[in-house]
Amino acid sequence: MKILIVDDETNILEIVEAYLITHNYQVFRAMDGEEALRKAETIVPDLIVLDLMLPDISGLEVCQKIREFSNVPIIMLTAKTAEQDILKGLQLGADDYVTKPFSPKELVARVETVLRRARSEPQEEKLSFEGGLLEIYPDRKQVLKKGVEVDLTPTEYALLFLLASHPKQLFSRDQLLDAVKGLDFDGTDRIIDTHIKNLRQK
Repeated sequence: MKILIVDDETNILEIVEAYLITHNYQVFRAMDGEEALRKAETIVPDLIVLDLMLPDISGLEVCQKIREFSNVPIIMLTAKTAEQDILKGLQLGADDYVTKPFSPKELVARVETVLRRARSEPQEEKLSFEGGLLEIYPDRKQVLKKGVEVDLTPTEYALLFLLASHPKQLFSRDQLLDAVKGLDFDGTDRIIDTHIKNLRQK
């Protein structure tokens, strides 16, 4: 499993990496927030260990941005023990926290606990494109663009879901028409062009 460690202190990165490698994790490093965001999208880690005090943007902001495109488990590393800082991190989507100075053994135990909990939770079906730029949740018929919900009509959603479910398949107007019949669809096959145009704009 892949773990991304984000911290600007080299000694902490080396210690945490050494302990995680002995537990058969594949470890990646990032020393600032921008690098963390890039690697979170390209590497797609199974868990992120995230320091809150980073040299460019704060770990809290990194956590918030990651949550716009990923539900990857996040464990915060922080020297701050103030309750409001910990609560803010958890509210932004972090799964756990460890305060500095910390025991590497405790961190590994928390990593394993959070991963075990994540595996046991039922995973919601999701179609994702361009690194999370576009996300479709079939169970709730919800579409997110850059983390913001897109307001689609039932017909537009049906068309988008069909196309997204078969990304390499070409569809005729008749096939698209068949997909939306039964949705109180009223119109000729040419009306499909209008729905596709609206969909592209949105």
